Amino acid sequence: MNNQDFVRDFTIPPPDLSDKSIMITGGTGSFGKAFVRKVLRDFAPRKLIIFSRDELKQSEIAKHYPVEKYSAIRYFIGDVRDESRLELAMRDVDYVIHAAALKQVPAAEYNPIECINTNVIGAENVVRASLRTNVKKVIALSTDKAANPINLYGASKLAADKIFVAANNLSGTDCARFSVVRYGNVLGSRGSVVELYEELLREGATSVPITDSRMSRFWITIDQGVDFVLSSLSVMEGGETYVPKIPSMKIIDVAKAIAPDASHDIIGIRPGEKLHELMISADDARFTWEFDDRYIISPPFNADNAPGASLGQARPVDERFQYSSDNNDEWLSPDGLRRLLAGTSAATPKGL
Repeated sequence: MNNQDFVRDFTIPPPDLSDKSIMITGGTGSFGKAFVRKVLRDFAPRKLIIFSRDELKQSEIAKHYPVEKYSAIRYFIGDVRDESRLELAMRDVDYVIHAAALKQVPAAEYNPIECINTNVIGAENVVRASLRTNVKKVIALSTDKAANPINLYGASKLAADKIFVAANNLSGTDCARFSVVRYGNVLGSRGSVVELYEELLREGATSVPITDSRMSRFWITIDQGVDFVLSSLSVMEGGETYVPKIPSMKIIDVAKAIAPDASHDIIGIRPGEKLHELMISADDARFTWEFDDRYIISPPFNADNAPGASLGQARPVDERFQYSSDNNDEWLSPDGLRRLLAGTSAATPKGL
């Protein structure tokens, strides 16, 4: 592992997706498109269902992955707010990846009930539909903003995380198992600060906004995110929250990497933002186990048993431990960020 880049290989252990039916909600978002690309390239699924409410984005993906060439793919228009539509889509599905969400912090603050309907009620709908259709495994994407949340988006994702963990109490021993993946800012995703800076430069801007020169965030590439979800799917037993070991970077250093010649306009922290992000709180430390490439937060109903046996030796963390972007041992340099971005761009087909 390069000390500047921190490109961990989250592909171990790989899941067995051969002849499996997989559905991804939010399948036309940044993560969804990268997930579809990975699955079609590296596996031979029986069926891959792209579930989303955006028909335009579905048609754009279909240009790259036409059903005439990719016989396993299915394009299914639907909304996670609609439980009956989810249940219809999940028939004969083995695994569900739940990536659908409203994730813009300011929009959630201004439209709270819309955020709750998608992120919280939508999560409950996914659980109920999965139980009714005998799905085997469900893994939900969360966010660092769900740890000790101070904004509605983070609070809605924390509620969703609780719904998925608690769902294991409903499923019994032979039905669906539910787990959660939590990580930080995604390089290459829509709406990220990297995308904002690049757009400003294309428009000829000579300065870029900085909320606070001290602000830090966790960073992961979109391909790392996909690999981490798939490896977590492989080892999940039900109820765990998986947290990858990823580097931190100050926002001001992100600006230096993307726009090295631009000046900085300090605008102040916006409503709902934190100075530093948290992925594991001190309150969760007593349930947390450390592995070489990740942490696993055990569910309260199985807190005494070490999870992830196939990942190697589990080590309990110190009871005072917390995993925040400002106390991280790994920091990404501006040069390291540029290399990661170059690799992400090279791996993404044009138009996706």
